[in-house]
Amino acid sequence: MIEAPSARILRSMTTDPLTLNTPLIAASILSADFSKLKAEIDDVDRGGADFLHLDIMDGHFVPNISFGPAVCAAVRASTNAFLDTHLMIDEPLRYAPAFAKAGVNSITFHVEAVSDPLDTAKRIRDLGVRVGITLKPATPTDAILPAIDVVDVVLVMSVNPGFSGQKFMPEVLPKAREIKKRLRPDQRMEIDGGIHLGTIEQARAAGVDWFVVASAIFDEPDRATAIAGLRTSLAGS
Repeated sequence: MIEAPSARILRSMTTDPLTLNTPLIAASILSADFSKLKAEIDDVDRGGADFLHLDIMDGHFVPNISFGPAVCAAVRASTNAFLDTHLMIDEPLRYAPAFAKAGVNSITFHVEAVSDPLDTAKRIRDLGVRVGITLKPATPTDAILPAIDVVDVVLVMSVNPGFSGQKFMPEVLPKAREIKKRLRPDQRMEIDGGIHLGTIEQARAAGVDWFVVASAIFDEPDRATAIAGLRTSLAGS
């Protein structure tokens, strides 16, 4: 079994990842077995994940439905982990308060789903959570610039949002490099979609700080080995 680097001992999923200036791995529960969700969360925590990523889909903004605030509240009751929440939904301001009430720590909205990204970012921050902005692979970087200075995280989608297990789109990496140049030291760039051993180094080389991983963790029988392998790839990049 691959051993996780000893640095993992210095942090846990209860730590605010914005306070850590190091590459981090977020386990996306979209690929977890929901019939034993607490056990799945405990497994990836013990296995070395840095925090949890919650993918919220409404069947309108994306062609799939995942889960809503009630499941987020259940996750919150099951763990002290930092909950990084990605709203792939229409009308994020309408539903963001419910997710904040459920106990998530950050809320990321899609720029394509709002008319005023700056106002949206400010109003989500007023809920007492960290705020992120994201864009689909085909959306130009200019779309997020009105809000880029007031968000904590910019999430670069490396697949078209809506389903887990899609193939990584390397054509988004120039966009990631462009975004990274615009971020302050206290901001982070995240990537989501098709991240695994074969793609994580490319993303890190483009300046990505946080790596959302779903099937490449939860589809593996030994999550600790899977996470350690990803972290070893990051260390070598």
